[in-house]
Amino acid sequence: MPKKFFTLSLVLIDWLTSAVSWGVFYYLRKTIIEQEDFTADSTFFIGISLIPLIWLMIYSLQGTYNDVRRLYRLKILSLTFFGVLIGTMFLFFSLLLDDEIEGYQLYYKSVFILFGIHFSMTFIPRIIFISYIVKQVHKNKSGFRTLLIGGSEKAVAIYNEIIHLPKGIGNQFIGFVNLNGVDKQLESQLTYLGHVDNLDFILREYAIEEVIIALEISDHGRLRNIISRIEGGAIKIKISPDMYDILLGSVKMNNLFGALLFEVNTDSMPVGQQMVKRALDIFISIVAIIVLLPLYICLAIAVKLSSKGPVFFLQERIGLNGKPFDIIKFRTMYTDAESKGPQLSSENDPRITKVGRVMRKLRLDEFPQFVNVLKGDMSLVGPRPERQYYIDQIVKVETQFLQLTKVRPGITSWGQVKFGYAENVDQMLQRMKFDLLYIKNRTLALDLKIMLYTILIIVKAKGK
Repeated sequence: MPKKFFTLSLVLIDWLTSAVSWGVFYYLRKTIIEQEDFTADSTFFIGISLIPLIWLMIYSLQGTYNDVRRLYRLKILSLTFFGVLIGTMFLFFSLLLDDEIEGYQLYYKSVFILFGIHFSMTFIPRIIFISYIVKQVHKNKSGFRTLLIGGSEKAVAIYNEIIHLPKGIGNQFIGFVNLNGVDKQLESQLTYLGHVDNLDFILREYAIEEVIIALEISDHGRLRNIISRIEGGAIKIKISPDMYDILLGSVKMNNLFGALLFEVNTDSMPVGQQMVKRALDIFISIVAIIVLLPLYICLAIAVKLSSKGPVFFLQERIGLNGKPFDIIKFRTMYTDAESKGPQLSSENDPRITKVGRVMRKLRLDEFPQFVNVLKGDMSLVGPRPERQYYIDQIVKVETQFLQLTKVRPGITSWGQVKFGYAENVDQMLQRMKFDLLYIKNRTLALDLKIMLYTILIIVKAKGK
């Protein structure tokens, strides 16, 4: 079954259970806690209409709906428990705390009743649905479009091991890509899709969701190159690691009874912190837009008076998983700045207006990007997004640059703090090193440090 069907089904289940559990809680609160007669008034209907949307937002921030087919029973238990706990606390402090009741003990009772009702009504349908998906995966009726990279005896062994497992692990092989010569034994079992040099095209053309690399681990240079080319998208990468990789901790195991394959783990931030990070992005962006509105108006007037042209500058950049989006900035250059094609700005760039030079020094031109953050295109902190034109140039020198599209780009970044606006490809590569380190070590604490340094740069007008 298609991925969207499972996702929409789980969303519908969560919406229904959220509405029902809130209705049951509302009834029990009125009759047991407040000891009043229950009436289905306007408050009741507003509650069962809007409260489920809050729960769906929480579950979405958890990443529950990213790919429902990859959920399993223990994970859905964990997601449900922590999601319901967070949602219960939010509803308590936002809606229930001002209730007029006799004694604070009734507050505790409200919290426990809400948590118990919502958890049980949410978890039971979820576990039934996820168990159904797991069975579909085990029977190979649903799974992930998989590409095998390699044409050696090792590739044949891994392929045969996977297809002969008593329970399927979700790999639906589309074909294989070879590294050197084509192995005739593997070609007789799998469709040959081409050489690894055409990997980017093959991944797009066949909508690959998972890649298994059957390469001798001792060839670290070639392995790194292949992984870097794949990591720019939402594709799972699995390899058969040696002891060096296991001790290094660069891979994680995700299947207890399947083949001896490990998933490459490129993101160090736990799911819980990712959820908090996204919530902070939304909250801070809303506050910033409201507080900075007078400044926005002043800057818009200044830009309009500085030269002919629009106030805002929209430019296509590459975001999360290689998806393009339009970044929003205050215009700091004359309207014909790129009449001769894409060009990077420099410190004494004649294309920059006088007002634009001041705005760049103070990073004021970046402020409209809080809208990009609200839309989900960007985060407050993350690697700066680049244009496809320059990504193509950089990848020719260093393929690891594609790893930067594995996370949401940011208004500010570690590399931005160190280098500011890159004036050439070499500076982009220098900035890339810091952004790669950020991805491998990102935490909420590191995000906070980067934001504080960014504020310091703005205050001291040290931007470039």
